[in-house]
Amino acid sequence: MVSRVVATGLFWAILALFARAQDPRFSQFFASPWNLNPALTGAFEGRWRVVANYRDQWSSLLSPVPFRTYSTAADMRWNVGPYDHAALGIGLLHDEAGQARFSQNKALLGGAFLKQISGGPHRPTQVLSAGAQVGFGQNSVDWGRLWFSRQFDPNKEAPDFNAPNGEPNAGGNSDVYLDFNAGLLWYVVSNRNDGFWTMGIAWHHLNRPNVALLAENPTERLYLRWTMHAGGLIPLSDQLGLLPGVLVMRQGPAFEATAGAGIRYANNDRNEIALRTGAWLRTVNRLHQGLQTDALVAVVMLELERWMLGLSYDLTTSSLARANNSRGAFELSLTYYHPAVRRSRVVCPRF
Repeated sequence: MVSRVVATGLFWAILALFARAQDPRFSQFFASPWNLNPALTGAFEGRWRVVANYRDQWSSLLSPVPFRTYSTAADMRWNVGPYDHAALGIGLLHDEAGQARFSQNKALLGGAFLKQISGGPHRPTQVLSAGAQVGFGQNSVDWGRLWFSRQFDPNKEAPDFNAPNGEPNAGGNSDVYLDFNAGLLWYVVSNRNDGFWTMGIAWHHLNRPNVALLAENPTERLYLRWTMHAGGLIPLSDQLGLLPGVLVMRQGPAFEATAGAGIRYANNDRNEIALRTGAWLRTVNRLHQGLQTDALVAVVMLELERWMLGLSYDLTTSSLARANNSRGAFELSLTYYHPAVRRSRVVCPRF
């Protein structure tokens, strides 16, 4: 009993101290454009867009303190000349993890310019987008929720939270830091059907902000994260389409690759309704163990004329599956597209 309590306390302490090195993730990365690539700002059909994402991870293992991530973003675009667009957006993110409530909070402003590089009645439309984000963030830990070896009472075989923890250098929050991201996006849309292809690359934390939480270690630089992604819609018939996609990310020593595909079925009515379903396999690198599969993600999405609702579930495939019975994470995404006053002359795919 004693060893289990001590191990649990150490687990939370280590997790709270080292989780700062990596960004939170969304399995529905394609439904979280703000967090995927700044160049996706304004890459949609309509006047403005609002996106909300929620992720609940490891509730079966860590309840009542699972990992939770909340994100919301809004962007709008307008014409710059006959074929090009400029766009602006704002995004908020809150992530909390574990007993110590290790939290990341960010607020970013972003912009992008979408340049049509080809198109016409008999040619597909190609667009190149460049985007950037700048904003502020802060990390924090609730040290009052942690206990250390000096606080363990052997008589009660339990921690005494009223006893001093003996950690004088434990702070509460990091300094507010400046964060800068940038990205490029290319996409092509067929002029004969709804087919499209897209490719992008992004760099997050270009300035490597200081996110230190401990006074004894006043400088702790956040790793640069680079992201590459690609996907598309391949029409199979008037109503069916194939949706392949891939995502590759690296942040410091952490590497992640996700690949999969889905099927899209549309009713082709004037007020179109479409259903998407698919699966994604995520692979990550583990310390001293190399690449291993981490999770199989099942996704279902419903498209309405102005709305898109997505549900997904991560089925753990790593060694952690023995502890959580393969119950990984649940995600919910919701997107609203507000139509333009007049139809845009730059065609955009619905990612």
